[in-house]
Parts: sequence; structure tokens; C-alpha cells
Amino acid sequence: MTDSVYTQLLDLACGAFLLAAVVVLWLRQLSSIVEVFALQGVALAAVAALLGLHEDRLGLLAVAAGIGLLRAGALPRLMLRALTAGAPHRSHPHYEEDVSESRETRPLVNVAASLLSAALLTLLAYAVSRPLVELHPTPATRALPVGLAVVLIGFFTLVTRRRALAQVVGFLLLDNGITVTAFLAASGVPLIVELGVSFDVLLAVLVLQILTTRMRAAFGGTGIDDLRELRD
Repeated sequence: MTDSVYTQLLDLACGAFLLAAVVVLWLRQLSSIVEVFALQGVALAAVAALLGLHEDRLGLLAVAAGIGLLRAGALPRLMLRALTAGAPHRSHPHYEEDVSESRETRPLVNVAASLLSAALLTLLAYAVSRPLVELHPTPATRALPVGLAVVLIGFFTLVTRRRALAQVVGFLLLDNGITVTAFLAASGVPLIVELGVSFDVLLAVLVLQILTTRMRAAFGGTGIDDLRELRD
């Protein structure tokens, strides 16, 4: 792979990675948000694979394969199961779709303001990371602002969404941003470190699946505001 092709493919993968985070802010349908998160997992795996191919590191290629299986396959599947857990089956005679449960209907910040905030956060990421890029300008380090921008967008999603599943997607966006920043800044992380972090994330999503099921059984929904009704 020539340097020019490597640079173009890396920029394309990083662009898709950032675009997926922005699209999450634009969407309201929770199932669509999970699908976009899965596509971001593919872009993240592509970034790791390109770094591994460029540097001839088989370990990094193995990490890329693991990321693809976990973040583009297992985690989205678990989140979709959490979305439908406890909901009545469509074939049930008394089935009635709860639109509010399948959509993020009342985010703290509306879609237009969220997209504007994403643009501002991206500009902030580029401004903050410029000194780091200038220390060692390479195709990978020049893409560092993308990782930082996704970290900020993930945190923004985490604090502005009211559905439990949407907040978890925000947490996972934040984790993806940290992961891609580590790859771009240090040309990847050891396999054992990535496995440990991935298992922690997987455990968090499994706990979320149980939590959403219990919330739906107790409150009839997964809105975080319902937790305010709890008292000692």
C-alpha cells in the first residue's frame, strides 16, 4: 500500500467515524441510532486495520478484527435486544406500539442545536489538538482531532439524551473516540489492553440490558426522568 493510498483511506475511515457520531445526534429513532453506532464500529475497525497494514503489525490487525466483531456486531445486537426486551410481541392481540419508547422524543437539546453544538465541538477539538499534531505531523496524528471530536460529541450525547439506551450510545461513542485517539496517537494499543477495555464495555452493556428491562417493568418505560420518582 502506497503512502498516498494509505492517507486517503485513513482520512475516509476517520471521516466516516466522525460522520456517524454526528448522525447519532440527528436521529431520533433508537433502533436507527444503534445501527449507525454499528457502522461507526466498522469505521473504527477500518482505522485499526489500516494502521496495522501500513506498519505490518499482525497484532493490530487482530485488534481490528476484535473491534469489528464486538463494536459492530455484539454490542449493537445487545442494545437492540435491550430496546425490545419486555415489549409486547407484534402478533399479540392487544399489541400497541409505544412510539415514545422507540424514539428519543424529548432530548434536553433539540436536533438543530445539537448539530450546531457538534460543529462547535469539532472546531474546539481541532483547535485544542493542533499543538499535538505539530509535534509529529503524520497522516495518523493529523486525524487526531477526529477522535477528540467524537469524545466531546459522545459526552454531549450522554448528558442531553433522556432515554437510557441513547445515553449508553453516548457512553459508547465516548469510548470509541478514546480508542481511536489511542490508535492514531500511539499507532494502536497492546492486544491485552484492548481486550480488557472491550470486556469492560461489554459488561456495561449487559448491565444496561438488565437495567432497561427492570425499568420497563417498574415504570413502563426507559426514560431517565422516571428514576427521579425513586425515594429512600
